[in-house]
Amino acid sequence: MEIKISEGDFAHMGVYQEKESIVFTFEAEKNDTCSIVLISEKDCKNIKIDIPDEYSLGSIRSVRIKGIKPYDFSYYFMVNGRKRMDPYATAIKGREIWNDAERKKSDYEIYCKIANQKFSWKDDHAPEILKSDMIIYKLNIRSFSMDLVSGRKECGTFKAVMRKIKYLKELGITSLLFMPVYEFEEMNIPPKVEIPEYAKNKTKIAQKTDEMVQKTDKVNMWGYGDGNYFAVKASYAYDPKNAASEFKSLVKKLHENNMECIMEMHFMDTANHNLIIEALRFWVKEYHVDGFKLIGDNLPVTAIVQDLLLSRTKILYENFDLSSVPDGRTCENLYIDKEEYMYPARKVLNHMNADMKELLDQQRKQGDGYGFINYIAGNNGFTLCDLFMYNDKHNENNGEDNKDGAVWNFSNNYGVEGPSNKKYIKSIRRLKWKNAMMLLFLAQGVPAVMAGDEFENSQSGNNNAYCQDNETGWVNWKNERKNRKNIQFLKDLISFRKKYPIISNPKPFKFCDYKTTGYPDLSYHGSSAWISQFDLDRMCVGTMYCGEYSSDNKEYVYIAYNFYSYREMLALPKLQKGKKWYKIADSSRNENIFSYDAAPSKDQQFVQMEPQAVCILIGK
Repeated sequence: MEIKISEGDFAHMGVYQEKESIVFTFEAEKNDTCSIVLISEKDCKNIKIDIPDEYSLGSIRSVRIKGIKPYDFSYYFMVNGRKRMDPYATAIKGREIWNDAERKKSDYEIYCKIANQKFSWKDDHAPEILKSDMIIYKLNIRSFSMDLVSGRKECGTFKAVMRKIKYLKELGITSLLFMPVYEFEEMNIPPKVEIPEYAKNKTKIAQKTDEMVQKTDKVNMWGYGDGNYFAVKASYAYDPKNAASEFKSLVKKLHENNMECIMEMHFMDTANHNLIIEALRFWVKEYHVDGFKLIGDNLPVTAIVQDLLLSRTKILYENFDLSSVPDGRTCENLYIDKEEYMYPARKVLNHMNADMKELLDQQRKQGDGYGFINYIAGNNGFTLCDLFMYNDKHNENNGEDNKDGAVWNFSNNYGVEGPSNKKYIKSIRRLKWKNAMMLLFLAQGVPAVMAGDEFENSQSGNNNAYCQDNETGWVNWKNERKNRKNIQFLKDLISFRKKYPIISNPKPFKFCDYKTTGYPDLSYHGSSAWISQFDLDRMCVGTMYCGEYSSDNKEYVYIAYNFYSYREMLALPKLQKGKKWYKIADSSRNENIFSYDAAPSKDQQFVQMEPQAVCILIGK
């Protein structure tokens, strides 16, 4: 093989093909000794190519190599005698099998590769779901699909997730939020310990060394931590050699169903800001990704907000400096994503330092342009089912003496820690689950559901299942068959939200009659209409949304919340002549929670609320 080298192109980091040459560009100082090591895919032989120091610009070294083909080798860099992985590598060799114990034999070595990015997107286009229409469903590729179909080799892969797109579409989901799907190290690799020659025969030191390298078999299920941010995780693919193509097929199928792909990206504090922005751009250009949830404390958020290529890509983060949005640009693609909805909702649901005013502020929370993401349960903390089944966390199997995970969860077991066959306890837990879902989907912000919460998936009280690659951490799809009523209820709830867009109004409510309809856009009501009492212990309130402020359905919506443990009466505002109130939903009902063909309410002045219930009335 005749290899020729010349100076490369400093404009693009990483490795790419340019006509008959391959260009390698990486970080290195001019006085560093650098080389590229190519490993042949055919015979595993190594070819070392030294890179002249004159092929430098700033802190970048770039070389163009002619005489090699892009998919015939894997590679790594050598800088001053030390192996260095390419942070811009588009594929990783060595992690094709999830948690592969055989890797120990090769000292857990991994190498870089060039992914084959050929793919026919045809007429693919981004759905660009409006924030008022978004319904997010968060999942981990492996835990979501490992228990999906017993015995199938495709479990734990993109291919398995594709099988459930129809189910998610019918549920009403618009946007899938994937936990990390880029390459990360799932194995807990023992640290390398070099024993001095004089100490090798000393028993105590040898024993201590053995203790240092002995690790548990825990795996990093969730993928948080340092990663290879330009490479699709090979072990998530049915055919690891074609991981890039499989993930593209998943994104394409989502788009065909008018659904979005949003990726979680967890960057360490030391991550290069240029790399972060280039990674986001790469996934948008190469994989047609629709959005990112950014995780990390030292991120170039301002630069991301101002990036022209990302201006229509949804960015979810805990906070933004909105003054950094360029003139003439909207902030419609920005979403504040943090736990500020979760705790007020949990406190009210489980009667723990509850504050109804705090909850109502969250129910009508919306930005002028930017949006908010709401959730009551996620991967961190209890599942929604476990939130009403356990007082305390049960993380003993994590191997950390139950010291990991949040200590205070605002949870309640309602009399029995864990599962119970007592009819009363099962009934109150299901009521709490329904109330939680109604709170979430009747709030103005974007609702986000964790995979399995739609059919009361449990993790047996483990509130930090990051290492539970087993039935504890996997979504139990047997529950889907047992909880058809729950799934139908959630379908009805999502359908209601879509039928009455005033609920998810994209603009903040003003609490005044700025359209001179005779009613404010949003109003609160207590035991008397138009008079709301927000004492610290007040746990019952009615909220009315004036349909005249909706661009679509003009019917009025009255949502009544009663979190007392006894019946309560709430006043109904008097409607315009000819209109009447119809009670169409009540969480206290065991069957047919939603009923659109209900007769007008007998009492048009008050609605009687059952204990711990959420009701919906329509004025038409």
